[in-house]
Amino acid sequence: MTLTTVAEGLEFPEGPIALDDGSVLLVEIKRGTLTRVAPDGKTSVVAETGGGPNGAAIGPDGAVYVANNGGFSWTTRRGLTAPGPQPAEYIGGRIQRVTLDGEVSDLYTHVDGHGLRGPNDLVFDAHGGFWFTDMGKTRPRETDLGGLYYATADGSRIVEVVHPLNAPNGVGLSPDGSRVYVAETITGRLWWWDVAEPGQVRPNPDSWAPHGGTLLHGFPGLQWLDSLAVDAEGNVCVATLYSGRVSVVSPEGDLLETVPVPDDDIFVTNICFGAPDLRTAYITSSGHGILYSTPWPRPGLRLNHTA
Repeated sequence: MTLTTVAEGLEFPEGPIALDDGSVLLVEIKRGTLTRVAPDGKTSVVAETGGGPNGAAIGPDGAVYVANNGGFSWTTRRGLTAPGPQPAEYIGGRIQRVTLDGEVSDLYTHVDGHGLRGPNDLVFDAHGGFWFTDMGKTRPRETDLGGLYYATADGSRIVEVVHPLNAPNGVGLSPDGSRVYVAETITGRLWWWDVAEPGQVRPNPDSWAPHGGTLLHGFPGLQWLDSLAVDAEGNVCVATLYSGRVSVVSPEGDLLETVPVPDDDIFVTNICFGAPDLRTAYITSSGHGILYSTPWPRPGLRLNHTA
């Protein structure tokens, strides 16, 4: 596949959302903004979120919902921008609602009396609620346990669905909404659960995993996982750290193909699908601050409520 640079000079871009007008919304985590990338590559700030805006998705009301991890510390490694442990200016994790005219409000900061630590990614279901991961934060001598959560867009309900998970990151739904997928970063494992109802999963009774998930695929060697997107055939396309590529895994768990970025970057973090036929993939090469586009061999899955 040939990858084309859409925009560069971004400050650790993630959470791309391809809009029908040809533009792409994404977050710049280091900059603390929700940013629009026009088809010609020009960028404009939609809103300043503060903290560390991470995953993003459009909700049923047309607003953008942002999983804000509260902020990272930052270093440069071999010319790549790299996120680090919890910084001194950490604001706490939160789910934010952002309008396209720049209004930012905090929708959720706690669940069951526990503060959100590092919300990472989110996906809306057909019912108007959303699943999201909280990856937690890392400090010099400790790391939080993470989890999978469900919440409604009106701010009235948030529940912890699966806990603990080891650095849960990407989250997605199967085309029929019957499965929820989660990528664990550090273990390099893709898990799935049957969705029993909005905000409730059905653990696999044969699973030895303490969270009751079913292992879809485990990646060998030093391959961490970031965000993911599901295509129309149900394949899970997961951004794969260190190997610097997007890995495509079938619903049966087979690794079908890998798509590396042209300029080596261990921080390939996200993929989303756009264009009228959803056969254009947008990929974030975050360490280099680049948004790429490429033709994709299969159409992506149209996300609920995206316009």
